[in-house]
Amino acid sequence: MKVLNKFNKMRYLLYTLGFFLLIGCDKEPEATYIEGNALGTTYHIIAYDKQSIRDFTKRVDSVFNAVNQSISTYVESSGISKINRGDTSVVIDKMFRDNLKFSKEIHSKTKGYFDPTVGNIVNLYGFGAEKLTKEIDSSVVDSMMQYVGIEKVTLEDNRIKKEIPNIYLEFNAIGKGYAVDKVAAFLKAQNIENFLVEVGGEIYAQGKNMASNKKWRVGIDNPLQKDDKREISSVIALQNKAMATSGNYRKFRIDSVTGQKYVHTINPKTGFPNKTKILSATVIAQNCALADGYATAFMAMGLAEAKQIIKDINAIEVLLIYDDNGELKNFSTKGFETLSVD
Repeated sequence: MKVLNKFNKMRYLLYTLGFFLLIGCDKEPEATYIEGNALGTTYHIIAYDKQSIRDFTKRVDSVFNAVNQSISTYVESSGISKINRGDTSVVIDKMFRDNLKFSKEIHSKTKGYFDPTVGNIVNLYGFGAEKLTKEIDSSVVDSMMQYVGIEKVTLEDNRIKKEIPNIYLEFNAIGKGYAVDKVAAFLKAQNIENFLVEVGGEIYAQGKNMASNKKWRVGIDNPLQKDDKREISSVIALQNKAMATSGNYRKFRIDSVTGQKYVHTINPKTGFPNKTKILSATVIAQNCALADGYATAFMAMGLAEAKQIIKDINAIEVLLIYDDNGELKNFSTKGFETLSVD
C-alpha cells in the first residue's frame, strides 16, 4: 500500500476490472491518494482534504479488516465462516445484519434472482472460498438446490438460524460494494467532502474531482474487448452516488475434463451458470452494496425480464450491454443516459 500526496502537473489513469477513472489537468490541487490490496482485489482512494493531507492508510485498513472479520468466507475466523461451519452461538454484528438486509431487499425486488444462500453451488463450480470442484452434472446441482433459499435463513436474537444446517451463506456479490460504502462513511466522518473510493471496480464518488472542479468521471469497459487491450464503452459523470458493474467476460472457469466453460454468475433459481445475451450490467445507486447486488442479479436473468424488473425498481439507474446477433447494443434507463458524458 502507498500514499501519494502530490498530483501537480500529472495525469493518472486508474485501471480497474470494470472501470477507468480519468483524471487529467495541468494544475491540480494537492490530494491524498491511497492504494493497496483488500478483499482479494485492489483498491484506490483519492481524497481532497481541506484541513491538511492526512494519511488514513491504517484506519482504512481497519475498515477492510472489520468487513473481512464479519462477512468474508475466505477468513476462517470470520463470523460468516463460523456460521457456515454450523456454529449457532455466533452473535452477528451490524455489518452482517446490513448485508443480510440488503440481500433480502435485492432478492425481493429481483424476484429471487439474487440469493446469498447459493454458496454451496458457487463452491461447486469453483468460484467460492471452498473450491469444491468436482464433476458437475444436473443431479449434483439438483441435490444442492435444497440448500438454496433466503427464506430458509432467519435472524433470532442476533443469531442466524438456518432451516437446514448445511446452508452456506456468502455475501461476496455485495461484499466489495459494502466495503466501498464503509470506507466512504469513514471519509465522510473525517469531514472530507470530495473523494472517490474504488474497490475491485466498485465505486463511490463524493463531491467533485477538485483537479477539474467537475463531477468524477468513470468509464465503463467494453465487455467484448480483448484481454490485452482495454476499451471504454462509455463515460459517466458521478457525484454522491455509487456505481458497480457485473459481467461474465472476465471471470469464468473451464472444466479440465469436459472443456465446458462456466461463467461465474449463478442463477439461484436453477443452480446453473446463466449465460444470457447480457454481457455486462452497470448499476448506479445511493450505496454501493445495492449497486453491486443489483448488477449481479441482472446478469442472472434474461434480457427481457431484466428490462421489466428494472422498470419496477426505484432509485437505481442501469446500463445493460448485450449481444444482439453479434452486434453490441445498449439498454439504459433515462436517468443513466443523463449521466453519460460525450
